[in-house]
Amino acid sequence: MRKEVLLIKLLQAILVIALQCNTLSAQKSEALTFHKDIAPIIHQNCTPCHQPGKAGPFNLITYHDVSNKADFIVYVTKTRYMPPWQADPSYQTYLNERLLTSEEIATIQTWVTQGKKEGDKKDAQSIDVPTGPYPERKPDLSFAMRSPFMISDAGKDDYRFFNIPTHLAEDTYLEAIEFVPGNKRLVHHSRIMTDTSHMVRHIEGLSANDSTIWQFNKYPPLDRFLYGWVPGNFPIFFPKGTGKKINKDVDLILNIHYAPSSVKEEDLSVINLYLAQGKIEKEVKTITITEEYILNNRFLIPKNTKPYFEAVYLLDTTIEVIAVMPHMHYLGSSFKAYAITPEKTEIPLIRINKWDFNWQTSYQFKELVQIPKGSIIKVEASYDNTAGNPANPTFPPRDVQYGWNTTSEMMNLVLYYIEK
Repeated sequence: MRKEVLLIKLLQAILVIALQCNTLSAQKSEALTFHKDIAPIIHQNCTPCHQPGKAGPFNLITYHDVSNKADFIVYVTKTRYMPPWQADPSYQTYLNERLLTSEEIATIQTWVTQGKKEGDKKDAQSIDVPTGPYPERKPDLSFAMRSPFMISDAGKDDYRFFNIPTHLAEDTYLEAIEFVPGNKRLVHHSRIMTDTSHMVRHIEGLSANDSTIWQFNKYPPLDRFLYGWVPGNFPIFFPKGTGKKINKDVDLILNIHYAPSSVKEEDLSVINLYLAQGKIEKEVKTITITEEYILNNRFLIPKNTKPYFEAVYLLDTTIEVIAVMPHMHYLGSSFKAYAITPEKTEIPLIRINKWDFNWQTSYQFKELVQIPKGSIIKVEASYDNTAGNPANPTFPPRDVQYGWNTTSEMMNLVLYYIEK
């Protein structure tokens, strides 16, 4: 009896070893390769920025591009520093999402551990360079700054205004707007507005700190937010049959934030316009919810505090939201926006649990989000003006209020929409 038990245990041990060998053999035969397993992940989530002329500092297109940066990619994906994406996917999802699943992150790690095998190029899904979730298309109109601007070497944030006449012969509808920085290293972000007064054409290179800036305020922009750009932000292509209207002979007002620099460098940025194709059935409009809509407190952030603000905007018509873009500066901590219908139903728009000033973008919905007339759009934002905030631009902390400089603060939500 004892011999039979030992024999059974021996057979069990042999079976276990055999199974393990088969598993190892299967794993070996199913080793991950770049062209079959890794390229689809990289091309979908990384290459739209990491290619020539885009925001990424190096290319991630070919096997050699990715293989040379493999250890770095493992680290930034494991820590979820890359790809940059702030919005909480459990609250709302978007067309232009750049998010890796846990399985995709593990796949990259396994590929590197297995030796970064290239595999058969026949397994490559496409030889085209991915450009993101939007169609590849050349702009119909391009408008460069009137002359190169010399960026200061003073080592300070610099905000400048530029006027770019379009001389359009008629009112025009746009399918998309794109900003292309002329100096990728120092152009931090930009905002495009429109003007039809033609009274501010002299502002070429005007500083936001210039004592004559008040004269600019005498002629408020027709559209205060045509488009906003930060590194990694792609143009939004509006739905078919819709378009953003710009007027005949309109001027584009370009506000650029230049990062601090210790050397003088030039910038000659460009605005690309994509004309709407086909019949325009509905005009794309913009709502900008700003600090003036705050209800619970004055927009002041005292030093050594972590204040919270609520803004409310009442809709007088039913709208369908195409995209949203939140905006705060370095003291921003969290951001949330949603609508509440007359029936008290909550419609989620965006939630960012950990704000990062350096990674802002427009969030385009996969489907239009309908918000009925009589609803309110509520924005909730928190700030951290303490020494414990590593992003705080001043030390020791000081009282902060509204302003365009990054040492000041803002609380904005921009919505692109059409009326139902």
